[in-house]
Amino acid sequence: MKILVTGGLGFIGSNFIRYMLAKYSAYQIVNLDKVTYAGNFENLAGIDKDPRYQFFKGDIADSKLVNSLISVQKPDAIINFAAETHVDRSIMNPGDFINTDVFGTHILLNAVKDHNVKRYIQISTDEVYGDFDNGGFAKETSPLRPSSPYAASKAGGDLQVLAFRRTYNLPVLITRCTNNYGPYQYPEKIIPLFITNLLESKTIPVYGDGQQIRDWLHVDDHCSAIDLVLHKGVDGEIYNIGANQNPEITNLELTKRIITACGKDERSIEYVKDRAGHDRRYAVDVAKIKTELGWEPKYNFDSGIAQTISWYKNNLEWWKKIKTGEYLNYYKQQYVQR
Repeated sequence: MKILVTGGLGFIGSNFIRYMLAKYSAYQIVNLDKVTYAGNFENLAGIDKDPRYQFFKGDIADSKLVNSLISVQKPDAIINFAAETHVDRSIMNPGDFINTDVFGTHILLNAVKDHNVKRYIQISTDEVYGDFDNGGFAKETSPLRPSSPYAASKAGGDLQVLAFRRTYNLPVLITRCTNNYGPYQYPEKIIPLFITNLLESKTIPVYGDGQQIRDWLHVDDHCSAIDLVLHKGVDGEIYNIGANQNPEITNLELTKRIITACGKDERSIEYVKDRAGHDRRYAVDVAKIKTELGWEPKYNFDSGIAQTISWYKNNLEWWKKIKTGEYLNYYKQQYVQR
């Protein structure tokens, strides 16, 4: 099988490429990535020498490039990881999110139609469902109620996928995952930000009262779920993917666990002004992918966070090079000046 992965230099996309090449010796991966600030060639160090892997630089919103690439490469499947993803950045500059997450998805879907690609998977997010702060869990049939420009852009992409299914009967699927963590995650996201700050003996910024609730999914478990959807998923279906920790974890509890695991104390916490429109609780029902496809996560949170902290401790050069220049300017604007 030949798979076109978009956004394969990013956190989840690069982990997925590593996962698939390790599992399937006969598979080929074509990686199309715009190489934005969060795209890192070092995420695929070693993989770039694998003859089963090819890289192309480009934007999924570039129709001419996308169609040319698909015409030549003739992939059996396209898995769209390419997205602007960080909520805080979407609040500051929502236009980039609409261009990539909505218009870029539209370009890819047109290419699937025009080139008869056999399978397309849209990698989406639980944030499209919005708050579930009064209990309960979002099902795949729940209404979309996005709160941030990021979530709205992802919902817009999902609606494009569903419309192309209904109108053109395309072989498309959507996955909606909870918050991912693990190796190679850009340290603007909460877990790698907190881990790396603690390793540098810096404080860690907690939004508001820290009582926001999130589900934490190890990226390897996410990759295994996408693998199942690719091979066994039913065209036109949506699959929620999450670890469903029991009990649920607040951001403050998450913070304290990371502090303890890094050998620090709660004096490291710095409470900062809350994010605008901050959702209190995300929660998805994952019964469908478990019962219909037989998926189960491998990591519980304690084992997953221990593995993740170990990776960042052992890969100082990877993240220290990132936390310079533009990153420091962003960090100052986002946290220091709040």
